[in-house]
Amino acid sequence: MPELPEVEVLRRSLVPRLPGQRIERVEVYNPKLREPVSAARLDRDCVGRRVLALRRRAKYLLIDLEGDRTLIVHLGMTGRLTLVEAEEVAEPHEHLAFFLDSGQRLRFRDPRRFGMVFSRPTRGLEDGRHFAHLGVEPLGGDFDGQRLKDAAKRRRGPVKTFLMDARVVVGLGNIYVAEALFRAGIHPKRSVARISRRRWELLAGEVRKVLGGAIREGGTTLNDFADGDGQAGYFQVSLWVYGREGESCPRCQTTIRRIVQANRSTFYCPACQH
Repeated sequence: MPELPEVEVLRRSLVPRLPGQRIERVEVYNPKLREPVSAARLDRDCVGRRVLALRRRAKYLLIDLEGDRTLIVHLGMTGRLTLVEAEEVAEPHEHLAFFLDSGQRLRFRDPRRFGMVFSRPTRGLEDGRHFAHLGVEPLGGDFDGQRLKDAAKRRRGPVKTFLMDARVVVGLGNIYVAEALFRAGIHPKRSVARISRRRWELLAGEVRKVLGGAIREGGTTLNDFADGDGQAGYFQVSLWVYGREGESCPRCQTTIRRIVQANRSTFYCPACQH
């Protein structure tokens, strides 16, 4: 599933190419995504408008258009958003496309159809139902150990589950949480009530490093993520514990273990993490 780094990689890949282009028409071939696509609304909100800027909030890509409108894309589990020539043959599972005045099209492909594509007024977007509940951005200036410590007050659950709660901090998927906890030396089952301020600061720093590394390497392509040019990411070769059950820990050579938390696989080193 594409997470925050993958969406940020996608945004950065489109920034040099998409702003300034005008959307000439929208084609919806299959509206049956996680939330039904409204062709009429996309026509009204997008056609004839130029792209002004691309932003990201959590795992949502925000494409700001002229006239106080924003096109919002969520990749779901298998979504891809790529910029190609307009006449290029449609891919399987290409559910909709935005045709641009440059002779290109921005196409959305999603085999499992858990993605979302919709438009809203730009002003007040953060108060909408998709965004109002979201927590702090882990790459923003408000994210630090004190912020995590404050959010953990009066909680007793495991730290891994806590970090994956989008109401606390956004975009920390299963892979990146496992990696950050390993690098901070914190056991994924440790209660948030038993983590000191110093270790919260250490963890916050490792979260930033892991996400930053993933972005620099183009994301983690475990299934079929690609950026706006169709290029795969390579951060999976830098993973220290995720997906490495039975292998030796890169620090101490202890065998890496796997447990299941909240129906998700967790990988950790029983010697390095406590």
